[in-house]
This record gives sequence, C-alpha cells and structure tokens, in this order.
Amino acid sequence: MNTFTVAWKEIKGYFSTPAAYIVGAMFLSLTGIFFVFDVTSPFAEASVRGIVNWASFFIVFLAPLLTMRLLAEEQKLGTLELLMTAPVRDWEVVLGKYIASLIMFSATIILTLYYVLLLYVFGQPDTGPVLSSYLGLMLHGAAALAVGLLGSSLSANQIVAAVVGIAVLLMLSFVDRVGSLVSGVAADVLNGLSLNAHVTDFTRGVIDTANVVYFLSITAVFLFLTIRSMETRRWR
Repeated sequence: MNTFTVAWKEIKGYFSTPAAYIVGAMFLSLTGIFFVFDVTSPFAEASVRGIVNWASFFIVFLAPLLTMRLLAEEQKLGTLELLMTAPVRDWEVVLGKYIASLIMFSATIILTLYYVLLLYVFGQPDTGPVLSSYLGLMLHGAAALAVGLLGSSLSANQIVAAVVGIAVLLMLSFVDRVGSLVSGVAADVLNGLSLNAHVTDFTRGVIDTANVVYFLSITAVFLFLTIRSMETRRWR
C-alpha cells in the first residue's frame, strides 16, 4: 500500500510540472526526426527497427532525466529524512518512485506508436518484429530507469544525479565496443554486459530468454543498489 501511495504522489508530480512534458516532447521530436529520415531514405523498408534503434540511444539520456529528481530533490529539500522516519520501508519508497518513472516512460513510448500507425497506413510492416521491438524497448527503458534512480540516490544535486546515470548507461551501452578490441572470455563478458547488444535481437523479431533475463537482472541489481544506498543514509 505504501508503495502505491509513493507512486501516486510521484505520478501527480510528473504531470503537474513542465519538466516531464519538455523531456517527453524532446524525446518524441528527436525520434520523429529520425523516423522521417529512415522512411524517406532510398530503399527504405516498412520497419520500426530505425525508430527503436534511435529510441534506445535516446533512452540513455531520457531515463536519467526522468529519474534525476525522484530522490535527489527529496535530499535537497530535507524531506527524505522525514520519509525515512515514517512507517514506510526503504524498498517501498524506491519501488514506488520507480513505478512512477516507469509509468511516465511508458506514456512517452506509447505516443511513438503514432509512427507505427503511419507505417501500417502507408506500408506493410511485419507485426512480429514490431511487437518484439517494442518489448525490447520497454525492457531497455526499465533497466535504464533503475540505473537513473541509483544516480538520483547518490546526490542531492539533480544535475549530478543525471550525469551519473547517463555516464553509467553510456558505459553499459558501448562496452561491446571495448569487447571488439579483445578476444576470448574477456570479449564474451564485455559483449554480454552491453545494453545495445541485447536490444538488437528484439529489432530482428527474436525474443531470446537470455536477453529478457539480462534486462530484468540489470533492473533488479540497480534497484537493489538504490535500496542499499538509501539504507546507508540511516547511518550517516
């Protein structure tokens, strides 16, 4: 019950401030621009692969911007200490704020379905890859939000929180580039940690259990680290 109370409070906060609308509008505008580039290029195909690839890149910035205030603002205003002394567990606070950010993210992604509708109106896309691509996009976003929430728990400054989240996501996104420079077990480990590498299969219409488990694991690990970060504040 406490989790949903926290989530509802944050959802109202999202929709009552212009920042979330601005961030969402920027995301939709950028994905729309690259969607136009993709469908107007020579030999363009009726596919959402281009949309999802660009959206996955922009999620690296979108997720930390959506989550940066969730815990950082509470720390800055001094309300986090009050919240921690209330009859609510740390995991309930973290999960509630995470759910709110996930709902806001989902609302933004749903609006991109307008581009998919255009594809169906003017083309004949394969529905299987469309569905799998959006599943991959949601899983990627869920993991990125967990990373961004951890960044928000580490600093009372929202800008610092966003930068930390973006830096971690950039490293996780492009760690496979480092993997291409090495070989053997090291290359396999680095490639296995890459967010981008696990999104690619979804855009091809392939739903691999290993990829689903990867994103869910990243989400769980970073939410756990966020809860631990909250718990350490009790001893400061």
